[in-house]
Amino acid sequence: MKRISIIIILMSIICGCTSNTTPSIIFHTTHEPKKVNAPFSDAVQVGDLFFLSGQVGMNHTTRKLVSGGIKEETKQTLENIKDVLEHHNLSMDNVVKCTVILSDIEDFKAFNEVYKTYFPKKPARTTFAAKGLAVGAKIEIECIAARSN
Repeated sequence: MKRISIIIILMSIICGCTSNTTPSIIFHTTHEPKKVNAPFSDAVQVGDLFFLSGQVGMNHTTRKLVSGGIKEETKQTLENIKDVLEHHNLSMDNVVKCTVILSDIEDFKAFNEVYKTYFPKKPARTTFAAKGLAVGAKIEIECIAARSN
């Protein structure tokens, strides 16, 4: 019995599960008035983690995809992510994981040239291609960010 108690205590310390409270979940409203009726949140916060919805290379002033190909769409996508993060007093340095979806895997090299200029800390990342992204986008990126204490 004593051995089981010690194991439970050690696992609680390792997992950070020392309290019985569950972190609160906050479904944040958008910072963009034109997206108020969207069927998703720009960010959902669970404790110190922020789960950002996917962003595409849409200029939010015109509500149209930027022109110029994958590099321009990647830049606009990352700027849109920056805007969401800044709205929650976070920066690109807080991003710990990205999921990148390309409409064409042949765009990987060009996308990566832009991407690496935004993430010198190199968060974890998954990249794949899918047929058909929303609004005809060439790229969509979703992120997880962590608020540091």
